[in-house]
Amino acid sequence: MSAHPFTSQDLADLSARGIAIDDARDLLRLYESPPPAARLARTCTAGDGILCLDDDRAHAYAQAYDAAAADLTVAKFVPASGAASRMFRALLATAANQRARSRDDLATLAASGDADAKAALEVVDNLTRFACYEDLAELLSRRGTTPEYLARNDVRALLRALLADDGLGYANLPKGLLAFHREGSERRTPFEEHLVEAAMYARGRGGVCRLHFTVSPEHEQRFRDLLARVRSRYEDRFGVRYQVEFSHQKPSTDAIAVDPSGAPFRDRNGRLLFRPAGHGALIENLGEVDAELLFIKNIDNVTVDALKGLTSLWKRVLAGVLLELRDRIAACARAVEARREGSVDAALAMLEQRFGARSPHGLDAAQRRELALERLGRPLRVCGMLSADTNPGGGPFWVRDAAGDVSAQVVEVSQVDRADPAQRALLEGSKFFNPVDVVCTTRNWRNERLDLLRYVDREAVFIAEKSQDGRPLRSLERPGLWNGAMAGWNTVFVAVPADTFHPVKTLNDLLAPAHQGAASSANR
Repeated sequence: MSAHPFTSQDLADLSARGIAIDDARDLLRLYESPPPAARLARTCTAGDGILCLDDDRAHAYAQAYDAAAADLTVAKFVPASGAASRMFRALLATAANQRARSRDDLATLAASGDADAKAALEVVDNLTRFACYEDLAELLSRRGTTPEYLARNDVRALLRALLADDGLGYANLPKGLLAFHREGSERRTPFEEHLVEAAMYARGRGGVCRLHFTVSPEHEQRFRDLLARVRSRYEDRFGVRYQVEFSHQKPSTDAIAVDPSGAPFRDRNGRLLFRPAGHGALIENLGEVDAELLFIKNIDNVTVDALKGLTSLWKRVLAGVLLELRDRIAACARAVEARREGSVDAALAMLEQRFGARSPHGLDAAQRRELALERLGRPLRVCGMLSADTNPGGGPFWVRDAAGDVSAQVVEVSQVDRADPAQRALLEGSKFFNPVDVVCTTRNWRNERLDLLRYVDREAVFIAEKSQDGRPLRSLERPGLWNGAMAGWNTVFVAVPADTFHPVKTLNDLLAPAHQGAASSANR
């Protein structure tokens, strides 16, 4: 690569996004020499990286958080950017299928093994069960027809009315603004469900529920308009006051795409192509939220009111565990700073017991003290983990870094060298996975806000194969906010019940009991 691969227009585009030229060069070097895959040392299991709580301990932690919350600034951080087009992939394919005219055509296609048609048929046959049905019926009434008529006779027109911009536009809206649930006469979006949830477990000092949503710039006004319509309803109902903030993924975190040769990819106008680098880029947004305790949860993992009690309980459990750890860290740090006898040994022992952080050999007394204070001063997170017979995606592992140190990390499948039989075996042998259920503090034991960029593993990236205008490209992606972006945090994993996790990846998922108002027998 030349020392200066960028044109004057490139430099202007980089500057407009806040990307320094040295950072741009470093990015291109990562394409030339991708960092090594994560090295799994062993899976996290119950008692070895996963804290398992019985009912009594769980409720005790929840009660401890309840007692402390009124004196804390608490916030909820929700990544909510991007359109929901992947949620409607099967429906979009069916809407474009010339053979999918009537319901009978759809049934024939589904019977022949067409997976997209099968998914679309389930939607068509259950239209009235979706919270968007009323909006769809009203739209079609203005056009002189009904959902039922189109379901029988013109499936493609029905799907276009739901998905296209001249209809409800669901394919191009963010998930947070889609109608997910019915509660009595209300139809709620995920954005509203997060407001409702926040009143249950994220009520801090002064009865304030603070929420921070990362959204796309083009959708922010829609979120603000919805908030204006519903704020007073939920504030009056739950006796809280909402403070809601919005932010955008920073352009300075975007990645430059490259062509298969490794040269910067250029669009039809010869300009650099920038692509969002994934949720890991949101660490800067998280660091700008000024709160003593933060809950992190994905926008689509919401449920109906019948299951919110369980969700609230375990959010409070995780918060209680975090507060206990925070207080223990503070006590150790104060003792070390005061140079109390045995305090360094006690601090390092606690760090190893709670976080698996082993101390290197051969350090003198001053180095051990410095190490203890540095590790005690890191940001802290407690992550809920779900037990599963198989690992459907990212999960908790003990990971060995380049220096040989082992730490507890959330690892995505894409970060692992699956061509290595031993690494693949560890990945496939994991019995827990990551539902993105995090409680954290971004302050140190002195209650000072930390620079979260200091704790990012900048080599926790992978190269994705994409295309643009029919041409292949490669794009660098940083795994989730909870992966490499938090690699340097003090981390504890806690087993949580399966009924706290109800994501919506496709429209069909909204037909599940957790999104239809049926109470789960696991709720307690």
